[in-house]
Amino acid sequence: MSAVKKTLVVEQLKRGQMNELLAKGKRLDGRGLLDTRELKVFTNVIEKAEGSARVLLGNTEVIAGVKVNLGTPFPDTPDKGLLVVSAEVLPLASPYAEPGPPDESTIELARVTDRGIRESGMIDVGKLVLQEGKWVYAVFVDVSILNVDGNLFDAVSAATVAALLTAKISKYEVKEGEVPKRTEEKIPLPIQTVPIAVTMAKIGEHLLIDPTSEEEAVMDARITLVSDDRGNICAGQKGLPGSLSIEQVIFAASTAKLKGEQIRSVVKQGAGFVQ
Repeated sequence: MSAVKKTLVVEQLKRGQMNELLAKGKRLDGRGLLDTRELKVFTNVIEKAEGSARVLLGNTEVIAGVKVNLGTPFPDTPDKGLLVVSAEVLPLASPYAEPGPPDESTIELARVTDRGIRESGMIDVGKLVLQEGKWVYAVFVDVSILNVDGNLFDAVSAATVAALLTAKISKYEVKEGEVPKRTEEKIPLPIQTVPIAVTMAKIGEHLLIDPTSEEEAVMDARITLVSDDRGNICAGQKGLPGSLSIEQVIFAASTAKLKGEQIRSVVKQGAGFVQ
């Protein structure tokens, strides 16, 4: 289901006004081009989940829950546990959302978030192995979008990361030739780094961070970059037909690292995470 819909009315009425403001370094909601909306992180909001988080990014609202089961590894990665991220836009989240299976844009949300976590090495999946080739932890993150007001990529990423940071999984007793037995002891996931996604929209020749739904409706291109807490860009996704110059990509990367540090501190604090 689509969360954002472009219309000719928005194109005609808003684009000119936005371009005039952007030329002055301003936006419709009063922010500067590199100002993000307020980010709020609440954790342990789903009682039956191993970990959970609710994120508010302006008026965009997302909730993520972590479920961890006993599983078998993929044949080509017998020495690694499993991590799967899925997302859905609830019908009440947007006037344009419709019931049914996730559409391409929602699948992209989940894949970009999954890639950022995987490529950053946030979780040491080697430590999720109970018995190589036979038994591993299977970590599933389900994300529900409750309200859409732009920049779902960053909101979904922040909620997923915060939920994983709070997750406590059951420790298993492993004996050769037997199915691992769940114990009462709880342990945290093996966290190595905290990845943060930062999305910028291109409208005309201007790049602006954390776009709203109105800005997304007229943007020419979008770029999402994920940085880890070591200052590395570890994943990225460019969307829409519009092009970005090399200078704009470099600028987006430096902005992602700078803003990523600020957002990371909010996510860590919200999750009560201390490395």
